[in-house]
Amino acid sequence: MRVLAEVHRCDGYPVNWPERPAEWLSQASVLRAWVAELDGRLVGHVALSRSGEGDLAPGLWSLRSGTSEDLTAVVSRLFVAPRARGHGIGALLVGRAVEEARRRGLHPVLDVVASDTAAAALYERLGWELMATVEQRWSPSQLVSVRCYAAAS
Repeated sequence: MRVLAEVHRCDGYPVNWPERPAEWLSQASVLRAWVAELDGRLVGHVALSRSGEGDLAPGLWSLRSGTSEDLTAVVSRLFVAPRARGHGIGALLVGRAVEEARRRGLHPVLDVVASDTAAAALYERLGWELMATVEQRWSPSQLVSVRCYAAAS
């Protein structure tokens, strides 16, 4: 939770601090999750999940590919401690999640808040395809622009 809190203070991720951060990280739909260590310290996290409420990319991929949303896996909860950036940890974590999705016969997709330009740049460097940018209502007073990506086929 310390690393997540540090990322939230530094980068504003997650946009809305979860009421129960541990539950937010270990949501029921998680297929697998990984952490990264650097010099014996926890510095990153990523999860691979089934499509859940509010995930836009699985539906877009399904429409585009003509397949079921059940054939997607959502890469989520990616964060790297600010002090550990520049070591390729984010790319390694994403790569591990993609590898697991493919091993399961699922196509990796993800949603990212459009204002998180560093995350979008990482996904694009890794060859992810932007499917759409969509406005999503997170609450009656919060409308958020979300970029939906699919991993290269």
